[in-house]
Amino acid sequence: LGAMVFFATGSLAWAFYAAIVLYVITLCMADFTAKGFQSYYKDMDGISIPQPFCQSFTPFAVAICWVLDRIPGFSKLDIDAEGMKKKFGPLGEPLFLGLLIGCGIGALRCDSWKAVVDSIPSILKLGVTVGAVMELIPRITALFIEGLKPICEQSRSFIEKRFSGLKGLSIGMSPALVIGHPTTLVVSILLIPVILFLSVFLPGNKFLPLASLAGMFYLFPCVLPITKGNVPKTFVIGLVALIAGLFFVTDLTPAFTKAIAVADCDGIAVPEGFEGGAALDFASALWCWSIYHLTVTLKWIGAVLAGLLAVGMCAVNFVRIRRAK
Repeated sequence: LGAMVFFATGSLAWAFYAAIVLYVITLCMADFTAKGFQSYYKDMDGISIPQPFCQSFTPFAVAICWVLDRIPGFSKLDIDAEGMKKKFGPLGEPLFLGLLIGCGIGALRCDSWKAVVDSIPSILKLGVTVGAVMELIPRITALFIEGLKPICEQSRSFIEKRFSGLKGLSIGMSPALVIGHPTTLVVSILLIPVILFLSVFLPGNKFLPLASLAGMFYLFPCVLPITKGNVPKTFVIGLVALIAGLFFVTDLTPAFTKAIAVADCDGIAVPEGFEGGAALDFASALWCWSIYHLTVTLKWIGAVLAGLLAVGMCAVNFVRIRRAK
């Protein structure tokens, strides 16, 4: 964000201001969501997620969940990954779901039944690959947790011993710790073909997510504690957030491309005739898009509003922490 604001305004001061406001808001959001995050995910005591992209989807999750809970019938539609396992047995396992989803995606790329039959080996290969990913990622993230948890506990203990007023402190960690949750994997893989299809046909959208699809998993770490792992709710939230995100990215692409071109780093070169590029897992974030336009488009008025929002969130967070003590 700081780089985009700098290249859009030519001011290092504005860039620092935007970046500071973004991270103040992100840290407050991490504190607001820490309790729910720690209670929902296993072995996550004392950990929060201060990552702008993840925290940008929390407002979407809260608002959309509120609406969905008031739709007759939808509020009773409670399907989570564990429930699918209990209801369907082996057919509800991530491995089998990945096999089905992978084969389905592989079949969709064919333009006729004959092409489907001819492509059976490659379709099955994709299905097995997706199934393996859904089976192995939770195991890999479990190893991350096992290795990082002692570091987190020792860090908290060290800080609490030397700063008595910081008891109950949460340590900020990467959302990669929890992207192996079955609901995250199922919804992410379901959303990939949907968002690719929509990105082609949505009026006004000029961004086609390709490499950015690898970051799809990072949308949900702070959403699942709000939806309680409910697959339909999580899918709807992800769909709405990503549709909005496509327009955010389209809007920020010129600034993002300019930042890439001016960076002049080793291995980075903007090809001749290249009109624009961006990253879905950054430019689609609500907080990044909002603060960019507050500081670049609205100038001083927007900067004041962004600062007031950050200060207000800090005040609310301070009161909340004091009451918790």
